[in-house]
Amino acid sequence: MFVQPAILKHPATRWVGLALVGLALLALPFVVDAVLGRAWVRIIDVALLFIMLALGLNIVVGFAGLLDLGYIAFFAVGAYGYALLASPQFDIHGSFVVLLPLAAFVAAIFGILLGAPTLRLRGDYLAIVTLGFGEIIRIFLNNLNRPINITNGPQGITLIDPLQIGGIALNQTYTLGGLTIAPVHSYFFVFLICALLSIFFSLRLEDSRIGRAWIAIREDELAASAMGINTRNVKLLAFAMGATFGGLSGGLFAAFQGFISPESFTLLDSIMVLCMVVLGGMGNVGGVALGAILLTALPEALRYVGPVQKAWLGEVYVDPSDLRMLLFGLALVLMMQFRPAGLWPSTTRRRELVAEDDVVAAEKANAAT
Repeated sequence: MFVQPAILKHPATRWVGLALVGLALLALPFVVDAVLGRAWVRIIDVALLFIMLALGLNIVVGFAGLLDLGYIAFFAVGAYGYALLASPQFDIHGSFVVLLPLAAFVAAIFGILLGAPTLRLRGDYLAIVTLGFGEIIRIFLNNLNRPINITNGPQGITLIDPLQIGGIALNQTYTLGGLTIAPVHSYFFVFLICALLSIFFSLRLEDSRIGRAWIAIREDELAASAMGINTRNVKLLAFAMGATFGGLSGGLFAAFQGFISPESFTLLDSIMVLCMVVLGGMGNVGGVALGAILLTALPEALRYVGPVQKAWLGEVYVDPSDLRMLLFGLALVLMMQFRPAGLWPSTTRRRELVAEDDVVAAEKANAAT
């Protein structure tokens, strides 16, 4: 009866399991390409980018408890930071080894600029300020084409340099041993490495002294301050760290797309990233990654509702785009009703909700007596 747990804990078994998972991830883009088509490989690539984005927002919202509705602005800053220095816009074609860290650093600076004037704000007030910040960034990018053309305005920036590793451009198709490696396959492996590193750093941050300070501020900022935590610096660090994740993913997005415009960074995108954090499980790294994957893949899967209606009913009665948003809204309502902590909540959040339910039940019992 006690043999099975011992086997599962054996180091060799653990390494075999990790090797199998690694092989499955290596084969994933090619299997998906063969079964579902290359478009779904691209969707997986986008999902990996959104995992990085959602993990960055999870630092601000999930760990530190600071509601940010303008998080997509850091994604935009990172994307434009990379695009401006890797395109014909300024005729500068820098290496991604320099440009990606630079994009992340610039986004971190913008995170501090946002965090500094909002240190005393919480809740709805902070949400309104961050929402305004996100819109200001988008409007600036949309209008910085005169009198000096910096961002090319609403036309966006085109011909952005792809990532190049060892002289191999990832936007080209290669053949290796009879296996065709398309750009979406190449970018998958780069994004997968970045997403895994983001998950690793998020887990390390959560268990670190800084992570515990963020959680203490989320639970009770006054008590955290009384315990000696420098709430000002810790909150600024949360904004900067979250923005760094956003800036890095923005730079990767620009290289992947080859084109960006202000329309790629709207308020709806910020809300979608926030929904990924909340629905997946705010404060739980695994839950946030799960939420990012689901909310990236499910809307795309609902595109098939139109062909299904055509095949079964002979006519499309409900437009797939309208149905996507209807079902998305319904999913949000049901989640808040039946799984308010998310699909995969953190242990702390689960205990909090159980305690709240116990208090409510006790109050109802007292009122009944």
